[in-house]
Amino acid sequence: MKTVLGALIPLLGIACSITQRVTPLAPIEPTQICIVENPDVRSGFLAEYKRVLEERGYTTRVLPWSATAADCELTTTYVASWSWDVALYMSYAEIKVFRDGELAGEALYDARGGGMRLDKFIDAETKIRELVQELFSGPT
Repeated sequence: MKTVLGALIPLLGIACSITQRVTPLAPIEPTQICIVENPDVRSGFLAEYKRVLEERGYTTRVLPWSATAADCELTTTYVASWSWDVALYMSYAEIKVFRDGELAGEALYDARGGGMRLDKFIDAETKIRELVQELFSGPT
């Protein structure tokens, strides 16, 4: 029995994972950035994303979902989802930034495999702020 439990414990750790990966943009002077609005994501995500970008010196312009990454010099898209497990929490967020239509940086947070980990219950606004600060780690 101890052997079986000893073999299962490491597997539980693998099954309960949270991933965060950020590929920052090359440093750029703050300028205008166009945000392609995602109507499938809670409006609070866009509000916090805009707030953090503007605090970093960017002016923001929200574009409709039908816009493309080539519509502005700097364009960003985002996807996020929430899950329920005792409480509602942001389980996934992905932000991509395009410069002249080419991918220039991206941030990913994925707690969908978080299983029994309690650290998946993060404050969404704090996590969005963290991702944006890492993604736009150039001049403030």
